Amino acid sequence: MIDHISVGVSDLERAARFYEATLATLGLSRLVSRPATIGFGKTYPEFWINLRAGMMPVPHESGTHICLRAKTTGDVDAFHAAAVSAGGRSDGAPGIRPHDRVKYYAAFVIDPDGNRIEAVTFPSE
Repeated sequence: MIDHISVGVSDLERAARFYEATLATLGLSRLVSRPATIGFGKTYPEFWINLRAGMMPVPHESGTHICLRAKTTGDVDAFHAAAVSAGGRSDGAPGIRPHDRVKYYAAFVIDPDGNRIEAVTFPSE
């Protein structure tokens, strides 16, 4: 349904370091570099960061977050650890999130600009 997504960042190089480390855990790498944008993906850019000079931090109350699919719970754990190590903040440690329809394993992080990013997988056990 969704072909690609993008988030605004106030410092492109800082964000590039954060997302290179974090997205690598999900198999995405930097595929496109331009003066004000960088695209990450597996075979084509699926996740973009775009420089927005003078951008204020994203308010936590915005309610917006982006969820990326992980293959395994280990990948979710690695995503969270890499994000925190690269300058992000935890917004929910890795773990099972039981819901009425489905059980899923997820972790939530906040990038240096306040963008909320989740990694999720659906364990079969």
